[in-house]
Amino acid sequence: MAEAQSIPVGSTTAGAIAVAAESTVATRMSAPPSFDVADFPVPHGREEEWRFTPLERLRGLHDGTAVATGGVKVDVQAPEGVTVETVGRDDARLGRAGTPVDRIAAQAYSAFEQAGVITVPKDTVLTEPVRIAVHGEGGTAFAHQVVELGAFAEAVVVIDHTGDAVLAANVDYLLGDGAKLTVVSVQDWDDKAVHAAQHNALIGRDASFKSVVVTFGGDVVRLHPRVTYAGTGGEAELFGLYFTDAGQHQEHRLLVDHNVPHCKSNVVYKGALQGDDAHAVWIGDVLIEARAEGTDTYEMNRNLVLTDGARVDSVPNLEIETGEIVGAGHASATGRFDDEQLFYLMARGIPADEARRLVVRGFFAELVQQIGVPDIEERLIARIETELEATV
Repeated sequence: MAEAQSIPVGSTTAGAIAVAAESTVATRMSAPPSFDVADFPVPHGREEEWRFTPLERLRGLHDGTAVATGGVKVDVQAPEGVTVETVGRDDARLGRAGTPVDRIAAQAYSAFEQAGVITVPKDTVLTEPVRIAVHGEGGTAFAHQVVELGAFAEAVVVIDHTGDAVLAANVDYLLGDGAKLTVVSVQDWDDKAVHAAQHNALIGRDASFKSVVVTFGGDVVRLHPRVTYAGTGGEAELFGLYFTDAGQHQEHRLLVDHNVPHCKSNVVYKGALQGDDAHAVWIGDVLIEARAEGTDTYEMNRNLVLTDGARVDSVPNLEIETGEIVGAGHASATGRFDDEQLFYLMARGIPADEARRLVVRGFFAELVQQIGVPDIEERLIARIETELEATV
């Protein structure tokens, strides 16, 4: 796939930018954002935001036939000083970070009964991560989770999904001014699980948000990370790693909405695919609104196809409404092993199979290192090794 180059201030490249007079956060969506599921038509697969998704495998999450039966157990381990609450639907913090943009997210918001809220007080710097273990026990569930950091607080949050479930959820991240939050979301579901979620981050003035999304398991996983800014000087880094096996559908649809001046964003997602009907989808939307002068943004997606029969759809989109920016660009590429790298390693006596493993490990290494939680990094490296044993 052709690679789009970085775009300096005031210049344009055909096909790389769509300049619109009246763009909204709901760009390319068939319905505007809403908390009411009735505001979204039942998708049929022809809509832009659904055309890659196998609707028949969503187990009724998209059309209202899914009924909550429980079956998801949530366990939170938090360091001293962190407040962990279970709240009702009337809590003012729910929905502050973002509004549902598709029918599943609206269904999840309309159907959950209680939400989890984790609060890190202002000026608190955690030395241990907050760990949220979400384990599926075979049922269908709708969930809502909020992570809120006060001004100048710093925290790492690990959300670990395992087991078997049909889960639709909204996850909100609220960052106060000067706060720093790293979130690691691991999707290590059993083979039959279905997981659809919208992740909303609202970044305060001079705050920093880093998201690392890791997807391995599940029959269908459809995640929708979204970022908006509440003040100038905010920074967002969105990293993703996915390994798609035979028959799996893994879909990551991102939006970074630069809605205030002088903010930054950087997006890097990498995936590997193997096996018949392995399907990965990456949609990267970046919107620079007219008032967002001084924006600096870049997004990149790389995919490594390990076997025949796998399919990748990678669509970077960049929409700019002002020429007063620092820089903006995007890139997307999909391919097989780098033959030159293989030749280099094999010429030094490394067997072909081991050389191919080394290439894949190197492909993912920079993203694994972004996690910053040693036990999670070790577990993911081991999982990559297990996946590679099946093919490489």
